[in-house]
Amino acid sequence: MKVCTSTASLVVLIILVSTKCLCSEAQQCRPSGRIIGKKPPPGECNQENDSECCVQGKVYTTYTCSPAVSGQTKAELTLNSFEKGGDGGGPSACDNQYHSDDTPVVALSTGWFNNMSRCLHNITITANGKSVVAMVVDECDSTMGCDQDHDYQPPCSNNIVDASRAVWKALGVPHAHWGGLQITWSDA
Repeated sequence: MKVCTSTASLVVLIILVSTKCLCSEAQQCRPSGRIIGKKPPPGECNQENDSECCVQGKVYTTYTCSPAVSGQTKAELTLNSFEKGGDGGGPSACDNQYHSDDTPVVALSTGWFNNMSRCLHNITITANGKSVVAMVVDECDSTMGCDQDHDYQPPCSNNIVDASRAVWKALGVPHAHWGGLQITWSDA
């Protein structure tokens, strides 16, 4: 009887340790690859809102995942134009439409975009002692970049909430400081 109890206890312990390891691994987000930058053709990289253009030969890290989402997910808020001709490139992935920069809309890093599962859903963004609700309309691609489809811009980091100017205004951020801000966000 002691052998069976010891064996059963050992099996339970192994299962618990294995489950803990799998959960920990699932919460980590490691780089998935690299892209080597190519110099954009003249006039092909829109630098509106201080957007970065790819640099010939520079190595850019890619991600298929993003940090785990919680009630207060930490992220970097960046500035993007969702209007036709803006630095966001083509129409938004969720609805194939352009959106006014006066509307609170965002693009999320690939992992958070989650194969379009957050499309047209609202998130709450908090920073600067204020909150704003914005609709997810696009992906900030963390897996690809430095090509025509991505306006010759590098892949996004895996922790980006790319927001219209309406979001920045609602958060009360002075215009001179638009472009990069530590925030928290959650599904609304």
